[in-house]
Amino acid sequence: MPKEEKTEDSAMTEKPRISIPVYLIVCLFGVGSWIAINGLWVELPIIVQQAPEGWSLPSYLAVIIQLANIGPIAVTLGSVFAPRRVSTKVVIYAIVTVGTISCMFLPFFWKHTSFLAGANHSTALLTLTFLLAFVDCTSSVTFLPFMALFSAPYLTSFFIGEGMSGLLPSLVALGQGVGGNPECHNVSYVNSTVVNGTVRNITEYHNIYVTKDPNFPVEDFFWFLFTMMLVCGLAFVMLNYLPVARKEHISIAKASVYKAVPNGENGYSTCGDCIEMGSTKTDSSSNTPTSSERDIDVLVTKKKGLSRGDYIYLLCVQAWVNALSNGVLPSIQSYSCLPYGNTAYHLAVTLANMANPLACFISFFLPTQSFLLVGVLSLAGTAVGAYILALAAMSPTPVLLGTGGGVFLVIFAWISVVGLFSYVKVTIGSIFREEGQRALLWCGAVMQAGSCFGAIITFLFVNVFPMFQQNDACDL
Repeated sequence: MPKEEKTEDSAMTEKPRISIPVYLIVCLFGVGSWIAINGLWVELPIIVQQAPEGWSLPSYLAVIIQLANIGPIAVTLGSVFAPRRVSTKVVIYAIVTVGTISCMFLPFFWKHTSFLAGANHSTALLTLTFLLAFVDCTSSVTFLPFMALFSAPYLTSFFIGEGMSGLLPSLVALGQGVGGNPECHNVSYVNSTVVNGTVRNITEYHNIYVTKDPNFPVEDFFWFLFTMMLVCGLAFVMLNYLPVARKEHISIAKASVYKAVPNGENGYSTCGDCIEMGSTKTDSSSNTPTSSERDIDVLVTKKKGLSRGDYIYLLCVQAWVNALSNGVLPSIQSYSCLPYGNTAYHLAVTLANMANPLACFISFFLPTQSFLLVGVLSLAGTAVGAYILALAAMSPTPVLLGTGGGVFLVIFAWISVVGLFSYVKVTIGSIFREEGQRALLWCGAVMQAGSCFGAIITFLFVNVFPMFQQNDACDL
């Protein structure tokens, strides 16, 4: 008997075997989680030059992305009130299909406009953006529960793919370029008028901005997004039906069916950057985890016990950071960067988008639970954000306009603020993860509330009570 127990323990502690093909497929599946919205955002430096909304387009997109959170809310409510009718696999098939079709429509319809509320609007682009945001937001509460079918090492591959969803479109956008900064040209127009039965041609001269074409058009970039969403869908099918992938599925007894519930024995709770999954079952005769827990050793919950003051402090910081990083600053990014030129805006968007996964990567190797450091980094990010807001408020003539130093500072500011806030959000999420599912629920609530509040308030200041000005003047 002792010999058998030793063999069983060694089998339980043995590291799970990893299939390289399945590992790569899981990574491709994770890439599709947020690549559509990340791709749209890094393409804005080119789109704003042609969209009728102009520099205010990012404020529209910020609000639309927040409204798309009805997707994960609907899935969560369905899991609570009709758990037997909500199938994670069916939902994933549905949202990946919607995302792929929406990306396929983008190359054909992104320029189409409609006359609404007394002005032209990019109705097709805004509608497709909502659908893509709906897909990406809903993936946050469906992709991870599906990954419970696989052992813990494959979760790392999924997170790598999720990080690549921000890195890949940024690299492609860098290769695309924006055609440089616009140049002011004097262009003549000939208008024909009839005066007393005689046709007269009147030549008018206007100064307009002319920008060279990027290395490849917007349509090609959207086809890249379509390809990546298609690859994500094919990867999901292979993970379900490919024999080599099915061999990596853990048994039903070991894979808990994760539900989005506020309380419960098994569950997951998402809050943007912080996600908790796992089983809290223990052997009734021992305090050690059961074999089921060891096989699904994903993000383990450990009670630490924060005081009420600590909770309020962290929740307030999380709400503030998300209001700035997901609502306020993205909405005015064009006003803070475009006075310095298209190239400055292009580099600020793409490099800042790459700073997000880099900050998450750093937090993995350099984690911290210091409340003081969280506060210091939040204040540093807020100071940088205040500088960005000041530049946007002074648009179209911010400080250091027309100098290389001004271009460098605005690009560096955007990289810094995204990196600092991303690190803070991940750190607070990790602290709440150790507090359990209820803490993560509050974490998610304040993140969404802060993001939505910031996006709506800034939208009003940009479009209803215009405090930010676009530069339309072209002087030779």
